[in-house]
Amino acid sequence: MKVLVTGASGFIGRRLCGTLASRGFEMVPTVRGGAVGVEVAVGNVGPETDWHFALLKQPDVVVHLAALVHVIRGDVVDSLKSYRAVNVEGSLNLARQAAARGVRRLVYLSSIKVNGETSVADRLFQADDTPAPEDPYGISKHEAEQLLRQIATETGMEVVIIRPPLVYGPGVKANFESMMRWLVGGVPLPLAAVTNNRRSLVALDNLVDLIITCLKHPAAANETFLVSDGEDLSTADLLRRAGVALGISARLFYVPTALLKLGATMVHRQRMYQRLCGSLQLDIAKTRDLLNWHPPVSVDEGLRRAVQTIIR
Repeated sequence: MKVLVTGASGFIGRRLCGTLASRGFEMVPTVRGGAVGVEVAVGNVGPETDWHFALLKQPDVVVHLAALVHVIRGDVVDSLKSYRAVNVEGSLNLARQAAARGVRRLVYLSSIKVNGETSVADRLFQADDTPAPEDPYGISKHEAEQLLRQIATETGMEVVIIRPPLVYGPGVKANFESMMRWLVGGVPLPLAAVTNNRRSLVALDNLVDLIITCLKHPAAANETFLVSDGEDLSTADLLRRAGVALGISARLFYVPTALLKLGATMVHRQRMYQRLCGSLQLDIAKTRDLLNWHPPVSVDEGLRRAVQTIIR
């Protein structure tokens, strides 16, 4: 099987390509620019991107990872326009060209933000829930999913959608890396009381394993799957177990969550409070049952692998 991977130089793409190579797959890695070795430079992903040279290599499957994840400046309207140009129009353009070239299946990496930002007690997010995205990024991912399903119906090219939560692993950046560096630096964190929330995460190697499963599993065709490590953690538990992976003790002290919420509201950081103290749980029963898939890496092993690049 030959696999075209978009975003091959990214956090997930690098790991996916390395794992595909180790498992004997033939690859067509695509990057935005600066082609090196077997990589194909396609420029920025958008409605005008020419995938001709990459698709000339006749891949059987496309794994579409490339996406706009962060917009640094602009209001909500401008942000949504930017996200749509890459995540919606860019994905639609790729899918149309892939289908015209006879690609059999497209695996699309979406986001759990399509389901929403928070789950409630005893009501985990399901793959077939009515979408409820709240921010421009989640809205763009939802719109892309809808159009990809439409292309699947029109062309017969199979589409598989995967919605991950926060992905962590070697080389992880953003909030997760910051949190690990706080632990390494011995920064006292006022999160000892945050024990009643639950967050689903997914180790990079677990996500990559599911993507590879979806390349050829017959039951994956035209389905949507959620993915996680299969064990949900409170924020306090996550920090303590990350500390164990780092070989240190997490320095947590007690501040009531009501006071944390009040403080976050006063400084207009409600979203940060929600990410730290709210719940976001995924039900991966459909993924397990339909694909006979189980996360091969435990949370503790995933954390151990993730922190290796931080403690070096």
